Amino acid sequence: MAFVYILQSQKNKRYYIGSTIDLRNRLEEHNSGKSKYTSLTKPFKLVFNQEYKTFREAKKIEYKLKSFKNRAILDRIVKDQKILMRS
Repeated sequence: MAFVYILQSQKNKRYYIGSTIDLRNRLEEHNSGKSKYTSLTKPFKLVFNQEYKTFREAKKIEYKLKSFKNRAILDRIVKDQKILMRS
C-alpha cells in the first residue's frame, strides 16, 4: 500500500504534498528536519491522506496535485477529505 498526503506547516500555513509507503515514518522525517525541503518550515500537521494500491498510482496523484496552482483546490481536498480524480 502507498499513500498520498498533504501536510500543513504550523509555521507558515503552507501545504506540502508527498507520497510514501510509510506515512508515520515520513511525517516523523518531516517534523525532525530530515527532509531538506521542509526542514525550515516545520512542524507539520497531517491534514489529509489517501491510500492507494501501488506506489506508482500514489506518485501519479501526487504529481497531479502538485500541478494545481490554485490553493483553493487543496483547501477543498483537505476540507472534503477526498480526492475526486483517479490515476
